[in-house]
Amino acid sequence: MNTPAFDSNNIKQFDEPANLLKALSHPIRLCIVRGLMMKKKCNVSYIQECLDLPQSTVSQHLQKLRSAGIVATERNGLEVNYVLADQRVEQIIKTLFEKDDCES
Repeated sequence: MNTPAFDSNNIKQFDEPANLLKALSHPIRLCIVRGLMMKKKCNVSYIQECLDLPQSTVSQHLQKLRSAGIVATERNGLEVNYVLADQRVEQIIKTLFEKDDCES
């Protein structure tokens, strides 16, 4: 039996990937993710300085990425660094941007 191309019975399987794409669907968040691919880990101050945005704005974007499971935090004493937590995101970013633009 062939699986239909469009199957409303399995629509729930698209929830998680759709939420991942929604979290990435902002230019600042795409920039943050691409930057983390290049640097491997960064603190909010470094990201804020590079983007020339208020710290609160950067923190809000990082929180959205964190809620979606795209980034995670690593604590080193008082410093909190952000790292990529979902490797699927790397493939998405590499598809959207030139490969050379995503490597350090």
